Amino acid sequence: MEKPTGSIEYETMLLGRYVHMGARSKRTSGNLDRSAYILLSRLRMEGPMSIGELSEAFGLDTSTLNRQTAAMMRADLVERIPDAEGGIARKFRVTVEGARRLEEARTELVSGLDRVLADWTPEEVAGFAAYLKRFNTDIENLDGRPWPRP
Repeated sequence: MEKPTGSIEYETMLLGRYVHMGARSKRTSGNLDRSAYILLSRLRMEGPMSIGELSEAFGLDTSTLNRQTAAMMRADLVERIPDAEGGIARKFRVTVEGARRLEEARTELVSGLDRVLADWTPEEVAGFAAYLKRFNTDIENLDGRPWPRP
């Protein structure tokens, strides 16, 4: 008999596939690639961040983040600004266009989840959300990189 964690692995693999497929099936102006969506979400929660701060927060090397932020700047999703606290490094801030597209993409994703969960009771949805939060928080605690939450 397989351990329950084997089933969790399989189901989270499928979840990642379905979320990716759902995002690719819609081609709207708000649709963002996964890395832009995650970076914009983090910047929206924390405010402007430097490449070094993003590297620390995501556990990614600076060259990867330089490529991602350069593409996001070309798409007018983020802009570089001076550090308000007087630091040398410039920081990235979400532009008005970036905020609009992030909200549009998030609205599409939440709408898709609403369709999937339409037959669930409010208690089941709340319980599932609580377990997902606990699961992600435990991952973040092991990794040492907590994600800011509203």
